[in-house]
Amino acid sequence: MMKFFTLVLVNFFTKTSILITHFFHVYHLSSSPCISAMKSELSRNSSGVTEFILLGFRTAPDIQILLFLFFLLVYVVTVVGNVSMIIVIRMDSRLHTPMYFFLRHLSYVDLCYSTVIAPKTLANFLSHEKKISYNGCAAQFFFFALFVTTESILLAVMAFDRFSAICSPLLYPVHMSQKVCAQLVTGSYICGGLNSMVHTGFTFSLRFCGENHLDHFFCDVSALIKISCVDTSVNEMVLFILSALIIVTTTTVILVSYAYILSTVLKIPSTHGRGKTFSTCGSHMATVTLFYGTVFFMYAQPGAISSPGQNKVVAVLYTLIIPMLNPLIYSLRNRDVKDAVRRVLHRK
Repeated sequence: MMKFFTLVLVNFFTKTSILITHFFHVYHLSSSPCISAMKSELSRNSSGVTEFILLGFRTAPDIQILLFLFFLLVYVVTVVGNVSMIIVIRMDSRLHTPMYFFLRHLSYVDLCYSTVIAPKTLANFLSHEKKISYNGCAAQFFFFALFVTTESILLAVMAFDRFSAICSPLLYPVHMSQKVCAQLVTGSYICGGLNSMVHTGFTFSLRFCGENHLDHFFCDVSALIKISCVDTSVNEMVLFILSALIIVTTTTVILVSYAYILSTVLKIPSTHGRGKTFSTCGSHMATVTLFYGTVFFMYAQPGAISSPGQNKVVAVLYTLIIPMLNPLIYSLRNRDVKDAVRRVLHRK
């Protein structure tokens, strides 16, 4: 089983790199007759649009204030929750296990990608101009895609960790050694970076012809594609294929892991033993359901970018609500975390 998951992850990284290279090559060969023409086109685009206007939520001023307070409250809870989770896991030696190593990185990723979005969104609620520079938009887009992709892969890694712990407890220390855990986390960030570079490169090579009003509250690919004045069919195809590839690969790892876990747990004769074993997976299953449900709805279906109003609502879920809920889910449903919090507070 260990070999199966290793092969899945290796094949994912390899095929993603090949797919990136192939699409990048095909796109640029078909979109311009020569490299100099492409550079000239990019030069004209960069001189035409130097900033974007984030239209955000077009509501009455009173509603804007309420939205500002809501976003601020959610972001504060997100920061406090995830920072607390990181500190507790680092300070309590009983949580220095692979499961909580991955959970610490999940909290870090949640904190990072909500921070990429929330501060600028909060500032725009209080501003009349709601501007973001071209480079700032590209940076926001890049880091958001990086951390969201990394989180999706981390969730698959965490499912594999639970599979190893429950189905192969004697080999668990070997399967999830410190070296293996570090490699899995590093691979998650590398894959996130690759996916982010492809999407950023494709999206910001588009021409916008002076149109710079984004019907969104952050620089998302759907809003950027809609205002482009050139054919975006290749971009939409790349978005769909890469998003589907990531979701299919990671969900396969998660579903296969939980299929083996379920098979193993059902063989446990004690009802108490089955309940205790399932409880270690409950928090992860809740997090997976929330995250993959919203991401699939947003990116992995053709035509998903055609409804900006719907996209904004879904985007609020995975940019703010889910990063806020994840530490709450793990702290409220996990006895080890609750005991660790008590021990840390008792020391103070």
